[in-house]
Amino acid sequence: MKKTFLILFLFSLTQAKSQVLISLIFGDKLNSPFLEFGLEGGVNFSDIYDMEADGANPGFNLGFYFDIRSKQNPAWMINTGVIVKSPMGARHIPLYSLENEDLDNTFAAGRVNRELRYFNVPILIKHQFKSNIYVKAGPQFGLLAKAFDSFKAEIDDNDVIYRKNIRDQVRVIDAGVAFGTGYHINAGNGINITVQYYYGLVPVMKGDGPNVYNRSLYLTAGIPIGKGKAAQRRAEKEAELNRIILPEEETTKPKN
Repeated sequence: MKKTFLILFLFSLTQAKSQVLISLIFGDKLNSPFLEFGLEGGVNFSDIYDMEADGANPGFNLGFYFDIRSKQNPAWMINTGVIVKSPMGARHIPLYSLENEDLDNTFAAGRVNRELRYFNVPILIKHQFKSNIYVKAGPQFGLLAKAFDSFKAEIDDNDVIYRKNIRDQVRVIDAGVAFGTGYHINAGNGINITVQYYYGLVPVMKGDGPNVYNRSLYLTAGIPIGKGKAAQRRAEKEAELNRIILPEEETTKPKN
């Protein structure tokens, strides 16, 4: 049973890109009074902690989210989803040999960026205050999609780039904690503006070398998809139900 669940979970992550497109079409069917669905994206600045590098690695992230509200207290909710595009890594790591004399000579005066690509799944507890400010925290899990070192050098005013696949050197599963805060503009169908930080707890690289960990700061905007349409559809159904019930009540009302 556990193996079946894991296979389905991993398969769902690999299909996440197509699900984003599907969500745009069926977003109104994924929203209810206690469930908000939307798309979320922005920029993130990543680093690999304890690895010699020069500055954060900037990138763009994109995914979809669910806010599952508590029926007992709607201010509390579970915030989850999939960050489909989530680049991590580090800039300007130490140059090393590619075990090819021509390549080593080409990039001798160049630099190397480590690029890591994950499907990330946060599972956070979120609390929204009456002021529309919210805070959230919880675990985040990542499934490695790609990993490579990008060598870059400038020769005769032209950029020369070589990518070395290092996926077999990187752990497939990443995990850590995420926490953040944000503001829900025009609560209801408005945009969520979030600042969130990810603190990796699982060593990035395999082997016996020093342990290094993913770190990433996210600045994102979340947009509900189909929420207004879903609310309109519920209102129309409720109005139709009232038109059916009210005449029946009038016909059964006793005469004075």
